[in-house]
Amino acid sequence: MKRPKPAQSFEPLPRDARDCAIEVIRDVVQRRLALDERLERLSGDEDYRSFSGSDRGLVRAIASAALRGLGIIRHTLLSRLRDGLPPNAALFEPVMISAIAQILYLDVPDYAAVDTAIEKLRADRRSDRYVPLANAVLRAITREKAEILATADPLAHNTPEWLAARWTKSYGEDVARAIAAAHLWPAPLDISVKSDPMGWTNRMNGTLLPGDTVRVGLKGSVPDLPGFAEGQWWVQDAAAALPVKLLAPHEGLRVLDLCAAPGGKTAQLASAGALVTSVDRSAPRLKRLEQNLERLGLTADIHVADALSFTGAPFPAILLDAPCSATGTIRRHPDVAWSKTLADVATLAALQARLLDHAWTLLEPGGTLVFATCSLEIEEGEAQITAFLARTPDARLVPATPEELGGWSEIITAEGTIRALPSHLANMGGCDGFFASRLVKASHQVKASHQVKASRQVKV
Repeated sequence: MKRPKPAQSFEPLPRDARDCAIEVIRDVVQRRLALDERLERLSGDEDYRSFSGSDRGLVRAIASAALRGLGIIRHTLLSRLRDGLPPNAALFEPVMISAIAQILYLDVPDYAAVDTAIEKLRADRRSDRYVPLANAVLRAITREKAEILATADPLAHNTPEWLAARWTKSYGEDVARAIAAAHLWPAPLDISVKSDPMGWTNRMNGTLLPGDTVRVGLKGSVPDLPGFAEGQWWVQDAAAALPVKLLAPHEGLRVLDLCAAPGGKTAQLASAGALVTSVDRSAPRLKRLEQNLERLGLTADIHVADALSFTGAPFPAILLDAPCSATGTIRRHPDVAWSKTLADVATLAALQARLLDHAWTLLEPGGTLVFATCSLEIEEGEAQITAFLARTPDARLVPATPEELGGWSEIITAEGTIRALPSHLANMGGCDGFFASRLVKASHQVKASHQVKASRQVKV
């Protein structure tokens, strides 16, 4: 009679950078946590704090690459699993996603990515039985890497179907493909400077973009870059800097910044000399805004309040950067593509309409309100403004001009609104997707003789 084989020993391995990356991927993919939030929580992780700087960078690089190419990675994996993902092996998927991200998108030796994945699966009692399968799949992917990358379709394979269909309908297939392709590349670092943008462009070995945004060419952590500690600039995507320009802020202008956190636009306004009242419902986010303003040597009147219930004396200028689906920020927040749903768009569009109506009551006659969202969805942009103008007789749209946007004319629609897309500035690294519209309140009640006509096909 044969003696039974000894039970498999599952000795816990020392926790390393790849373990942290796998945990982050698991929490974002399976538990739907926000990537930024999950990465931020690492600062309180004892093991993570003990890692070297390069290992901390590896955690973020693996997690970000995995989420940025998640659709292609899943397509690559599932097309090689005859029976789909193994049941009751929750660690299998995030381990494989981590390994495939390293093989396809990071400068990591293939053997290291494969061997580490096998080691992690072998140490997990629910996944150990799938080690031969994982080994065969990963080694096949290393051999076929060039073909996988050459044939991957960012729109079909790396974009949720509902978003691909909507972007194709709104912008046309060519533009939708360009948007999807832009999402595969890490977003560059853009900064807004308090003064001398050309000088800072030279110091940062960077590129001066339309609107005087500096695209930084230097490498390194943000706090270590020249001028950060001295409060000479703040991080802000080139497209995110556009809405404030429609208000033409100047010394002494009273501006209400609704939904103000994290504060880039508050900094823009204050840097121009405006007297800013910043409102946001999140006390922690406003605390960070306050800390940023202190570093920059700027001030604002800060209120923790819901923008829907905030009241006060009418303002001559209001910026409403409304909560939205954030589909324009997928380059920076790749989890957004997989965490948002069509229901979210509808819910947020309804909230934006209420915010617009309330903000209008806080605007002086003759005053200017700029409505903005970092969404690519028409309901959160063009259609929102069309509906608002239809129900608001004393509102009129004042078109944006290339001159006030640093000559950046391609982002101005036929109606005069701003529609920046991730595929704009493609030869320089792209930009966030953003919508902005400038509305002026009549000095007396008038019947609106203008309306922006909704269009399924947006000119870009």
